[in-house]
Amino acid sequence: MKWQNRFGIGEERCLQKGKNLFASVMSAAISGMEVCPVNVEADVSDGLPCFTMVGFPSTQVKEAQDRVRTALRNNGISLPPKRVTVNLAPADLRKEGAGFDLPVAAAVLGASGFLEPKQLNGAMLMGEISLSGEVRSVSGVLPRVIRARELGCRYCMVPFGNLEEARLVRDMKVIGVRNITEMVNFLADPDSFKQEQTGEEGRALEEQTQADFMEICGQESARRAAEIAVSGFHNILFIGPPGTGKTMLARRIPTIMPSLTFEESLELTKIYSVAGLLTPKRPLIRARPFRSPHHTSSAASLAGGGKIPGPGEVTLAHRGVLFLDEMPEFSRRGLEVLRQPLEDKQIQLSRASGTYVFPAGFILVAAMNPCPCGYYPDMNKCRCSPGEVSHYLHKLSQPLLERIDLCADVPPVDFSQISCVKPGESSAVIRERVERVRQIQSKRYEKEPICFNGELSGKQIQKYCVLTEHAFKMAQNAFELMDLSARSYHRILKVSRTIADMEGEEEIHSRHVAEALTYRAFDKKYK
Repeated sequence: MKWQNRFGIGEERCLQKGKNLFASVMSAAISGMEVCPVNVEADVSDGLPCFTMVGFPSTQVKEAQDRVRTALRNNGISLPPKRVTVNLAPADLRKEGAGFDLPVAAAVLGASGFLEPKQLNGAMLMGEISLSGEVRSVSGVLPRVIRARELGCRYCMVPFGNLEEARLVRDMKVIGVRNITEMVNFLADPDSFKQEQTGEEGRALEEQTQADFMEICGQESARRAAEIAVSGFHNILFIGPPGTGKTMLARRIPTIMPSLTFEESLELTKIYSVAGLLTPKRPLIRARPFRSPHHTSSAASLAGGGKIPGPGEVTLAHRGVLFLDEMPEFSRRGLEVLRQPLEDKQIQLSRASGTYVFPAGFILVAAMNPCPCGYYPDMNKCRCSPGEVSHYLHKLSQPLLERIDLCADVPPVDFSQISCVKPGESSAVIRERVERVRQIQSKRYEKEPICFNGELSGKQIQKYCVLTEHAFKMAQNAFELMDLSARSYHRILKVSRTIADMEGEEEIHSRHVAEALTYRAFDKKYK
């Protein structure tokens, strides 16, 4: 008896009656942001014809047996009527997703004799297979390829749609396949396989935006606060009546942030790859993320998690901006979720299946009205009762407010500012100043595990936030008169350090502390 073999390889090995055949290939599972290697092992032996998968596979992974068997048959490969066993090791790690289809198919073909098992040594495969044999794109390819490089793999085989994403790892050989036929052709004769080009080379990948700070009329103090926030990586809250430009200011903050380095771009691309948000036209994230979830977003969507733990908004905003418009309208539970990542720059989620850590180094930019109608404390326009104002403002807890470094008033603009023909300062000019301040911080903290003033710990504040005698007395008086907590006091010192850096001063002077104190007046004015 001979089985159909459209590729004409391995037929003699297939017919070795009564001999058990075994093959193994590497793949990987993603657990949070961690990539765990998985060995896909296949064994073909005598017995009742069946296809069994073991090794703690999820329902999606178990379905691979039907997809693979049907896809092989539709491409002219009939598996022998034997017992096929596929093991996904380690067995204590749950395997999720459809990315195991391709390695399962390769291991089964190797164990069945259609391929030489040695061709699978030192290779990592990933991809979903359709019933017609087409290899479909999957999420999380980039972190898997990086992990393959760390493990010393010879090459990675990925879906053709993920090829440009995988090629971001420059020192790793990557093969993109469109279907099972191409996979078999490469594994049968790697030297003669010609990789088709994607046609995406040279495409402009950086997102272009028309937003610019020069479009903002007036609001000089709010613009100044935004520049301070970006320079030191501080969190900021804009508060003012409707229509004064709070959202407009927030959406232009990414335009004054320094450009991403390649390492930062790769880090962001890994996150978006795991989240399944990359496209073939956008394989590398080059622009700072700006995430603006709606106020009806749940706590889980902000923090991340789910049945298969994945990144939430706080992680998708990593290295960029998380903008909460109409902040008091968010659920109390959702807002309190932000407290830990604002402090630790990462979020740790504990589930029954394990503990998952996601990066969350973002700038929180929030905007809010001072009352339900938006016009408090202007009592000529405000129609809210004192109780309504108090209830609205107390939707933001004190622990959360203390984690916001700057609170900037955004007052109404007058007609002369709106009608002014002369444009304001452009984003490019502001970004140049921000980059100079970032360079000062980079040099100062080159031996520390931090990069920005906003990340200073208590011990580091004592070392780097050196106040003049007059500035120290001002800070002491403010601490007592404003009844500040230790956290609020440290936030003031961090902002003062950034303001001093913007002026090129080594020591923090009283004028720097005075300006920082003006951004902590939320409690006195509104509560």
